[in-house]
Amino acid sequence: MSELRPDLAIIAEWIQPGSRVLDLGCGSGQLLSLLREERQVTGYGIEIDPDRVLSCIQKNINVIQADLDAGLADFDDDSFDYVVMTQTLQAMQFPHKTLSEMLRVGRQGIVTFPNFGHWRHRVYLGFKGRMPVSKALPSQWFDTQNIHLCTFDDFEAHCKGRNITILQRDIVDHDHQSNILMRWWPNLMGELALYRFERNQLLD
Repeated sequence: MSELRPDLAIIAEWIQPGSRVLDLGCGSGQLLSLLREERQVTGYGIEIDPDRVLSCIQKNINVIQADLDAGLADFDDDSFDYVVMTQTLQAMQFPHKTLSEMLRVGRQGIVTFPNFGHWRHRVYLGFKGRMPVSKALPSQWFDTQNIHLCTFDDFEAHCKGRNITILQRDIVDHDHQSNILMRWWPNLMGELALYRFERNQLLD
């Protein structure tokens, strides 16, 4: 297996052995393959790119070729223990609906996304007056897939307003390293975030 992406390695540590996992935008199936081999996880991936779907099939990963913006209507409520979506939330047409669907079909959700509130982005926009380009956001405004950029504070406020409980958060830079400044001022200093969350059980 090729070297695991650092964010996927962190997510793998969050998932309990023997769980059922749905990986949205699963790519070549790297995460599901690792979870199956090391944590006896069963699950499915959803991916739109045909070459990546083929790669999943070659790894014996259960995969469905579909557009995530079409929703998860094919899955029943509480079908999975975890629903994972990495570096894709900001590219969804209706991210709030996607989060709701994740928590309908799964007991917990896990997402990762870049922070538009990072200090470099603020400085870039403030001084240049143009949409920021960085390692975390490498595309120009006209060819980016990111259509709903947000900050960590935006995401956490959304969760609070939708009665979603954040269980775990990891704030890192582009190389997936953390430091004390990110712990003190995550929304200013962090480039990428990983969140694990669930429905607020007290309000169900």
